[in-house]
Amino acid sequence: MATSGKAKMTFILLMIIAILICLVMYQAVNRVGHRKQLRRVRSEIERISSLATHEKLLLMTNDREFKALLIEINRLLEAQHQVYSDYAKMEISIKKMVSNISHDLKTPLTVVLGYIEMLHLDPAMHAEERERMLGKVYVKTQETLVFIHDFFDLAKLESGDQDMPMTRILMNERCGTTILAYYDILAEQDYLVHIEIPDHPIYGFGNDEGLHRVLNNLISNSIQYGNHGKQLGLTLREDESSVYVDIWDRGKGIDAMHIDHVFERMYTLEDSRNKFYQGSGLGLTITKRLVESMGGSIHLRSKPYELTVFTVQLKKVQY
Repeated sequence: MATSGKAKMTFILLMIIAILICLVMYQAVNRVGHRKQLRRVRSEIERISSLATHEKLLLMTNDREFKALLIEINRLLEAQHQVYSDYAKMEISIKKMVSNISHDLKTPLTVVLGYIEMLHLDPAMHAEERERMLGKVYVKTQETLVFIHDFFDLAKLESGDQDMPMTRILMNERCGTTILAYYDILAEQDYLVHIEIPDHPIYGFGNDEGLHRVLNNLISNSIQYGNHGKQLGLTLREDESSVYVDIWDRGKGIDAMHIDHVFERMYTLEDSRNKFYQGSGLGLTITKRLVESMGGSIHLRSKPYELTVFTVQLKKVQY
């Protein structure tokens, strides 16, 4: 009996030792497998990062923690891809902007220098002709200053240096005051004006000066490009959470292929609505940045010669 008990104890001990050896071997194999997987992951990350491709990591594993790690790595890779994409778009935009700035500054300055040279070389020029040329010099100089101011305003908006104190705005008053400032211009050009502003007060959250500039830009834009339809409208409306201002016209409109680009830097509407108009291409970009700085959004829809609508959306404030 003693020998049998001793044999059983020996067998149990051997079984325990065998199980421990198996566990150690399993852990060792797992460590080797994990090291291989980690080396492969590292190699794939280095390859994807160096090539700046849009690939993701694909690796078969039953380890839940390793799967979770791969998911997070793929999220980081996706974020990196977006950064690369945004950088490439910004680089193209900056190159186009620099090119257009050079052109838009060179053209009026060349005209100004031409007139100044004529004035300088002909001191006996008739007074009326001299006055006419000086007037053209003044106009071109003003155009150049407007362009430079627009450029620096956009730079400040995009860098976050523009001070935009937010407050409650009485939208009825802001919309009415802004559109009425264009009464003489619209009447002179025989525009039919539609104004829809509710009688009850509607409040939005934003910057009053910024909103005033946004509405001015959009109304000026509609007058500039919508003169074929001779109609212009402003509609103020609301829902439970937002206020909306629609500025619309019935002019030449904007083709569908251009709608996604009109808010881009240096995209001039000569490309889409009026090939004879030479604009800086910054007005609508500044408008969009101003609206976004106020926590709002701006949208465009257009059907040429029927209806073109810019809609500004801001947060609603209860009164």
